Amino acid sequence: MDSETFQRRRRTNSTHNKNNAVVGEERLNRSEVLAKKKAIEQLIKAANAKIDQLAFFPSYRHFKINGLSVCLKSGHGNKLSSPVKRYIQNLLKLNMEGPYGSEWQEEEKVKRREMVDPEARYIFVHVVPNSNVDDMTTVLTEEDTSTSCQEDSSPLVGFVHYRFVSEEDVPVLYVYELQLEPRVQGKGLGKFLMELIELIAQKNCMGAVMLTVQKANLLAMNFYMSKLRYIISATSPSKANPMLEKSYEILCRTFDDDAKTIFEVQHSVHH
Repeated sequence: MDSETFQRRRRTNSTHNKNNAVVGEERLNRSEVLAKKKAIEQLIKAANAKIDQLAFFPSYRHFKINGLSVCLKSGHGNKLSSPVKRYIQNLLKLNMEGPYGSEWQEEEKVKRREMVDPEARYIFVHVVPNSNVDDMTTVLTEEDTSTSCQEDSSPLVGFVHYRFVSEEDVPVLYVYELQLEPRVQGKGLGKFLMELIELIAQKNCMGAVMLTVQKANLLAMNFYMSKLRYIISATSPSKANPMLEKSYEILCRTFDDDAKTIFEVQHSVHH
């Protein structure tokens, strides 16, 4: 065999081997990606299968401070009673119509659909009878407050709506709503609920807690960023695409390296 033919064949074999290696690597990468996706799906499925997340944190079932005494209960979006649905709608309107402004009418429809989704998980805040909160003036009308009682007749004063979801291939606990009546705000209850949310996220191996806040909701922005030290996620419009003016920010707190890399590392923006 002449030298040229040998060299040509060797080059062909080499190329063939390289192509095989690339195909093999692609297959490996694909299978790794699929395995990761499957693992995330399993984590989310397992988290959703737990009926009562509060069962793991019994000390968080009650909260007492400044004459306020409340008890917490778990709930599911597809198992809400009519009075509770009305209560959620009333409290959302009371707290969010201002920050959303002209967008509220459309947003309210979206929130009503989200509210009853089977994947929606809730922590309901019930005031314990005889605590001082009963003496406070409520902003909700008498008709509204009469719908705020569940079977045990302990009135509702707020709720958290959260879900276990995948964001950028990271399993996260996403807080859809944290809503408290004005009469129980400013007492440390919001901080207490977010501590619980973070514990639930970590217990279920979620990489982060995430939430969306209207920029116009200055009290909420201050609460999450100054008091709780949440940061603006790299996936938030103001970071991911500053040219795109949006009325909200996505905030996060991360618990592992994968989540840190995706949600905290600032990606360079190409102009």
